[in-house]
Amino acid sequence: MRAIDAVVFDLGGVLVDWNPRHLYRQLFDDEADMECFLAEICSLEWHVAHDLGHDIEASCAELAARHPEHADLIRAWADRSEEMVRGAIDGTVEILRALKEAGVPVYALSNMERETFPLRVERFDFLRWFDGYVISGLEGVVKPDRKIFELLITRFDLVPSRTLFVDDSAVNVDAAIAAGLRAVQFVSPSELITHLQGFGLL
Repeated sequence: MRAIDAVVFDLGGVLVDWNPRHLYRQLFDDEADMECFLAEICSLEWHVAHDLGHDIEASCAELAARHPEHADLIRAWADRSEEMVRGAIDGTVEILRALKEAGVPVYALSNMERETFPLRVERFDFLRWFDGYVISGLEGVVKPDRKIFELLITRFDLVPSRTLFVDDSAVNVDAAIAAGLRAVQFVSPSELITHLQGFGLL
């Protein structure tokens, strides 16, 4: 009997290669200028509001009004969001496939904007393989807030101690463990396979 009944995947950084730099390297000639822009203007702290479900177009318009010298770059965050996703992380997709074929229930728990989630599902077939989803922009709560893990557990009637969560963020992994889940930090597909085998999966 395996020790884990279900596996829950983060999406960005685990199954899809999301990084704003994939877009902004096309728009900046200087790497240092780009990093300054992403740290001080379109920062991840600013982006949290989008993951909470706030309208991206309105958010970019408001920020562009405060920084008119960067208006075009700011609007690109909304207009060219899919260029932030380089593609799938193929090794993890194969792991997801193997778990599905083995009959292991799989779920997605991801911080993602409500506007971009349907675009990603349309773009990547494997995002339709999940047995259920908790997407922050649709729920109004983001990782590492304990409430999003409690929502996952309740919605899908999961036993926390028999549910494995996979995320590339150490902060989110710690939060999942605090909520009673088993959790591992994603580093690479090969390392994830080793973790899963240790839990009696694959």
